[in-house]
Amino acid sequence: MSGICAGRVVVVTGAGRGLGRAHALAFAAEGARVVVNDLGVGLDGAPDADSPAAAVVAEIRAAGGEASAHGGDIATSAGAADLIRTAVETYGRLDTLVSNAGFLRDRMLVNLGEDDWDAVVRVHLKGHFLPLKHAAAHWRAEARAGRTPKARVVHTSSGAGLLGSVGQANYSAAKAGIIGLTLVAAAELARYGVQVNAVAPAARTRMTERTFAATMAAPAAGFDAMAPENVSPLVVWLGSAGSAGVTGRVFEAEGGRITVMEGWRPGPTLDKGARWTPAEAGEAARGLLAEAEPPGRVYGV
Repeated sequence: MSGICAGRVVVVTGAGRGLGRAHALAFAAEGARVVVNDLGVGLDGAPDADSPAAAVVAEIRAAGGEASAHGGDIATSAGAADLIRTAVETYGRLDTLVSNAGFLRDRMLVNLGEDDWDAVVRVHLKGHFLPLKHAAAHWRAEARAGRTPKARVVHTSSGAGLLGSVGQANYSAAKAGIIGLTLVAAAELARYGVQVNAVAPAARTRMTERTFAATMAAPAAGFDAMAPENVSPLVVWLGSAGSAGVTGRVFEAEGGRITVMEGWRPGPTLDKGARWTPAEAGEAARGLLAEAEPPGRVYGV
């Protein structure tokens, strides 16, 4: 197949439904061979009787593409290592990793249990770290052997990670952590030919269609701004060789809109040249806040 990803091998986690499924189909349509990873669980992380990864593979093959299913738990080192090994052993190479797996266990902070915190952080944040770690080890070995790759990693953050979201402290913290992981990985892995970026999508998925039901509802006619397929073109481009030179960046994608996010950077500052008293520090802080841009509004407020 032809396309901007022709010849590339792409791994997509959480690819059985929603955004991941849309990404896998879009990569295949652009000529990539795709490893479709999905554990096959419900919204709360409990086992699902269906095999969504196999269903997506069948769709890709029916359209003339190449794909393989992987059902391992990528939030374990063994599962993540097996995912990367599956791509390399099946197709002889790995070019792009798209990490997308996740689920929700929403609670207000005072009602948020430790188990629900651990479960969400594990799947979202650890589930990004471990596949990245094993893919990076493979690409480092390739670079050291004189076969420097044109490797790409696309992480999935969220507006909740950028601004916060009421009732989603665990999810917001994990998604913010993914941005930090993206920035570090982009800096550390550049020497091995690896680019790492993140996307904060707004789209209709199993996670959002209940939490934000009114916003995510499909229109009766016209452009469906919340369709997950709207996010995939940017993800595919970031995962292609054509995105050369783009790394360590965070994008928002919603409907027909793409935004480059400009994160923490110094704003108004005041240097006394000596230690402040608490009262002086407070007065200085209030003055600086008066000059600063107001923060974005937390979702749900």
